[in-house]
Amino acid sequence: MANHKSALKRIRANNRKRLENRYYAKTMRNSLRDIRLVSDKVEAQKRLPSVVSLIDKLAKKGIIHKNKAANLKSGLMKKVNQL
Repeated sequence: MANHKSALKRIRANNRKRLENRYYAKTMRNSLRDIRLVSDKVEAQKRLPSVVSLIDKLAKKGIIHKNKAANLKSGLMKKVNQL
């Protein structure tokens, strides 16, 4: 267990950040799942900008790696264009 006040505070802050990061990552995974299940091309194209924006924001914050974000967006674009 930590002995310093600053270390205790850091533990609390890290836990808060971890929960926030988990929430945003899960939200991204849910939106990816939802858009992959759409079979209508027009609907998928309508949802695409918001999902891409969400992926970019998570990569910018460091919640996911920038290359993972690029791979996710690439796969999503392929999926939408094949519809």
